Amino acid sequence: MIKAGVLTLSDKGSRGERVDLSGPEVIRMLKEIGIETDRCEIIPDETEIIARKLIEFVDTRKLDLVVTTGGTGVSPRDVTPEATLQVIDRELPGMAEAMRRESMLKTPHAMISRAVAGIRKATLIVNLPGSPKGVRENLAVILPALKHAIEKIKGDPADCGS
Repeated sequence: MIKAGVLTLSDKGSRGERVDLSGPEVIRMLKEIGIETDRCEIIPDETEIIARKLIEFVDTRKLDLVVTTGGTGVSPRDVTPEATLQVIDRELPGMAEAMRRESMLKTPHAMISRAVAGIRKATLIVNLPGSPKGVRENLAVILPALKHAIEKIKGDPADCGS
């Protein structure tokens, strides 16, 4: 069983000034492919807080997948990619490229996404946009590869073509 964590980055959401709809959308979509969410939190757009929480989800909670929503654009408070890059051991650029490529078919605004995906220890971390629509469009692109990627990260020796 793959265990996931969802981390929503939102100043307003963390203060209770906005209802988070993107986190529940991630949880719903993951559940549809048999991935259960073990943890879901909303925290402010602060690099150090985000980095600490990612480390906790991976190192302490031992989650297999951590999906973030929010903070991937170019606004001054959008710092999710920086926090993610601080904590990952290896980047997985193909996932971020695939999400941007598919999103570009829907909106030219996708080109300003700075979302990243990467690996910390044996956990996959993926940044998604902060809107439910952005979550649906981006997560749908990588869903077919998620379980396989996590199996490989955890050391599955099977050939990728099998």
